[in-house]
Amino acid sequence: MINSKLILKIIGQLLFLEAFLMLGCCALALVYEEDDGLAFLVSSLFTVIVGLVLHHSGQGARNSLGRRDAYLVVTLTWISFTLTGMLPYLVSGYIPDITDAFFETMSGFTTTGCTILKNVEVLPHAMLFWRALTQFMGGIGIVFFTMALLPSLVGGNIKVFSAESSGPVSGRLHYRLSTTAKKIMAVYIILTVLCILSFRVAGMIWFDAVCYALSTTATGGFSVHNAGVFAFGSDIIEFIAIFFQFLSGMNFMLIFTTFSRLSFKDFSNFKDLAQNSELKFYVALVAGATVVMTVTLVDGMGYSWYHAFRAGLFQTVSFVTTTGLYSENVTLWPELTWVILCFLAFTGACTGSTSGGLKSSRCVMLVKIVINEFRQRLHPRAVLPVRINGENIDRSQFGSLLAYITMFVMFVFVTATIMMTFGLDGDNAIAVSLSCVSNVGPVLGSLGQPNMSWDSLLPGLKWLCSMLMLVGRLEIFTVLVIFTPSFWKDY
Repeated sequence: MINSKLILKIIGQLLFLEAFLMLGCCALALVYEEDDGLAFLVSSLFTVIVGLVLHHSGQGARNSLGRRDAYLVVTLTWISFTLTGMLPYLVSGYIPDITDAFFETMSGFTTTGCTILKNVEVLPHAMLFWRALTQFMGGIGIVFFTMALLPSLVGGNIKVFSAESSGPVSGRLHYRLSTTAKKIMAVYIILTVLCILSFRVAGMIWFDAVCYALSTTATGGFSVHNAGVFAFGSDIIEFIAIFFQFLSGMNFMLIFTTFSRLSFKDFSNFKDLAQNSELKFYVALVAGATVVMTVTLVDGMGYSWYHAFRAGLFQTVSFVTTTGLYSENVTLWPELTWVILCFLAFTGACTGSTSGGLKSSRCVMLVKIVINEFRQRLHPRAVLPVRINGENIDRSQFGSLLAYITMFVMFVFVTATIMMTFGLDGDNAIAVSLSCVSNVGPVLGSLGQPNMSWDSLLPGLKWLCSMLMLVGRLEIFTVLVIFTPSFWKDY
């Protein structure tokens, strides 16, 4: 039986966190003496009231979450945060349309990074900071974020972690999941702080450095300038963005275990890092794509080798980590680069990172399964286990992998077909669908220019895209399982 009282109690508690962050934006508006302070205050008070109502409704709940409860908590939390998170846009009047406000907020929390705003530079500072903050919260996962802060609500429940985590759960988790959550949060926050300081040293003002860092480590892509990093004209800033996007695409738990035991006398941790199958695939993917992009840009665009390498590396890392930042207008590049970037957006970075996409761990598993199939053809009676990082992969995961890839591809093509039915051309329809499911943000085509917004989409398509962002961020099955008849049956 679904523990509805505990679900309401948890969501109510989480909304208090969102209300507190809105108050922070209200204070920022007062500092800059801009007109959006009242909007954040009203939104915060309303969110607190909703949180109190939900928390009160959950009084006396059993402090035990089942697997079905976990799926509901995760999905409803993201929806609740989006519904209340769009209030500052609506109350302030900067995004007066409910459809647009919901789309923008969902894009932020899912770290997709696509926007309906045609000119972000007209927004006041607090509103720009709120956009970046939604991505920071969504980057590590709203529910997972609070597991480090409010472990009593979920009791270190592995079911919640599995429902919200980005990618297949791998490796040995700490026996107290709240401890694991704190370790991952520590990596996330340290990376963000280092990114802020690096941007500041490179010449950004503090406000820009904070907003771009929140967006970069969350692999989100929201900018405070219409031209994104174009606006700075700095190679150093581009390389800093590349570096932190790449790190944010790595498994945070792997980063923690490597550097927490760092010793000048023992470098075995770096050896383990270098031998990690998923990381090797991730590095090889970035390196290979960068080489091809560099050569293509030199040959097709007449770029110098340095310019081609810098631009190719930036867009490769931006797309594979599903960040979606631009350093150039890639719609002017040769079509071969578009194919590569779409493939990178589909693949994604590492499990346990803030990136979207299929994830490198699934790609590694898929490659090993294909190789084993060739060997099995030659040696039908041989027992050929699939090993990743020295561990045998249970064959039951093969079915899960096939199911996930099938649903991923189906979502892209079914939703693309729907979009084409409503008048969107084929290239843009497929690109928009892939962009939303992979949470990468930018697309390639008429909507793909760095300073273009998605405002031209029909309202119905915006709601469809919002749904796709949520489904993609929560690994598809977490959301879809709720709509199955068996989910609501009591056993």
